Amino acid sequence: MNRADVTKADVDKAKAAMRAIFPETPLQMNEHLSRRYGAEIWLKREDLSPVRSYKIRGAFNFLRKAIAAGAGGTTFVCASAGNHAQGFAFVCRHFEVPGVVFMPVTTPQQKIDKTRMFGGEFITIRLIGDIFDQCYAAARAHVEEIGGVMVPPFDDADIIEGQATVAAEIVEQLPDGTTPDLVIMPVGGGGLSSGMTGYLGRIVAPENFVFTEPEGAPSLKKSLEAGEPVTLAKVDNFVDGAAVARIGDLNFKALKRFSPDQVLLLPENAICVTITDMLNVEGVVLEPAGALSITALEALGRERLAGKTVVCVVSGGNFDFERLPDVKERAMR
Repeated sequence: MNRADVTKADVDKAKAAMRAIFPETPLQMNEHLSRRYGAEIWLKREDLSPVRSYKIRGAFNFLRKAIAAGAGGTTFVCASAGNHAQGFAFVCRHFEVPGVVFMPVTTPQQKIDKTRMFGGEFITIRLIGDIFDQCYAAARAHVEEIGGVMVPPFDDADIIEGQATVAAEIVEQLPDGTTPDLVIMPVGGGGLSSGMTGYLGRIVAPENFVFTEPEGAPSLKKSLEAGEPVTLAKVDNFVDGAAVARIGDLNFKALKRFSPDQVLLLPENAICVTITDMLNVEGVVLEPAGALSITALEALGRERLAGKTVVCVVSGGNFDFERLPDVKERAMR
């Protein structure tokens, strides 16, 4: 499918179907952040999904529609070393369909083990290549060889529609009569942001969306400045959940109406401050990409936020605690 738009009816249908696999994630007003910025700061807790990220949504919607279209006897394939692999594995087990996950050989054992746990007997894991591009090429070749179905991480209409269910839940969960003044979300490949802006565009003005990227992976900002998708020559992988060299083509098509000024580039060290603050004060475990939207609050500042209703999407909590000493050191800088 090559369309970038989402419709309310289709997203609401996807959201209803999703309840067969997991309940809605909570939307919580955070007192700590609300007091700090003099605003109502609501956190959409995608870190509390069964796989601790929103990626389960797009994978579920993709497989749901593919199986309904007759692909039930097919092997599904994905390439991912992170949250997409875990969501994909969980969904394959739910639908009882075979899935193959291609991961780089450099993938931490913890992520391999979690993916295997979520997928059980329905998942095969193949470790190929030192970098993601080699791994992705191997996955594509495998799809051609077996006549399988590739499940992309973000550049697909059904994936975008699935991620848009985050927005559909937010609309239901906000107090009656409340419309967010600002919606802040992280951007990697653009699946979440293109889905959410498409769904919320009926009630939130375009200028009231804020996009966040790590300084080391500004794929959306550079693409908006150029007026077309740009492939970054170099990417800092520290914020691994958002370290994408090129935003998806469909995703850019959905986001090209926004200004580059709406994309905040956040220093990796500042993201580490958020991770340690949320862990120490709130007991909330965030991965670097999951901390992006909260880090943006400091960049926006109390003066801009005071008195406003702000929704921050907390995209994931798959944090490897072996990284904690590095995170603490970077936060101290």
